[in-house]
Amino acid sequence: MKTTDTPPADTTGERPPVTKTAPAPAPQEKATGRTLNVFSHGFLILWAFMVAMPLLWAVMTSFKTDKEIFSSPWSLPDSLHFDNWSRAWTSANMSDYFLNTIIVVGFSLLGTMLLGSMAAYVLARFEFPGNRFIYFLFIGGMSFPIILALVPLFYVMQNLSLLNTLPGLILVYIGYSLPFTVFFMTSFFRTLPTSVAEAAFVDGASHTRTFFQVMLPMAKPGLISITIFNFLGQWNQYLLPTVLNTEPENKVLTQGLVQLAVSQGYKGDWSGLFAGLVMAMLPVLAAYIVFQRQVVQGLTAGALK
Repeated sequence: MKTTDTPPADTTGERPPVTKTAPAPAPQEKATGRTLNVFSHGFLILWAFMVAMPLLWAVMTSFKTDKEIFSSPWSLPDSLHFDNWSRAWTSANMSDYFLNTIIVVGFSLLGTMLLGSMAAYVLARFEFPGNRFIYFLFIGGMSFPIILALVPLFYVMQNLSLLNTLPGLILVYIGYSLPFTVFFMTSFFRTLPTSVAEAAFVDGASHTRTFFQVMLPMAKPGLISITIFNFLGQWNQYLLPTVLNTEPENKVLTQGLVQLAVSQGYKGDWSGLFAGLVMAMLPVLAAYIVFQRQVVQGLTAGALK
């Protein structure tokens, strides 16, 4: 009589762990993913080339003479003509325009971020009658074309004696930038935890102290992101200062570039014009290169939280 050995029964009632292995991707899925990666990387490379080449060409052209610009526009300059930059800075009054732009953009950014963040914090954290109405009023300001408000805005500034003045232009820039700032910062403040603010209230902090010392530092990524966007929009603004600021001593950089282009008559100082263009472009590029990581963090913070 033949006997077979059987494994002893498991008296504990526990089943041995079962290890599951993920199924290997099909060859068709691998090929599709590889094709998408090649397409996306190729598109990004093409986009980077389309963006970087005009900037590099403008910088290269700013060191050429007018003859080299027309005879060999795509070649490197024979020598670096720094006199183009000095001529654009002095003879075209670019130094005055640059200083006026720094004053206007600096104070308007400060006012926009202060008022916008305060309004956004109240709309995001407090419930009161008319909360949604005020919020959608700011949203409506984003969709209102600024060109439709130029004529009434001109007369309002004239009646307030703020026409052709830098303080008047600063106030207009603040009003122009507030809708998007409030919209962006309201969404950002809603993502911040309320427990930190409640703990500050328990410790006896006022609403003002809680906002400036607790909530505002927590919103730093969003503040940096919206500051960069406002800086780009206000630095490159041309329509508003053209209509509201016509005094030569109060003109900003964009008006100075246009004046540099048309003041030469039939002569055409193209090398000086490109030098002035690069001068106006460098602060924007420097701001974005320095704060590009904070901009990305601010844009993705709401989705990650």
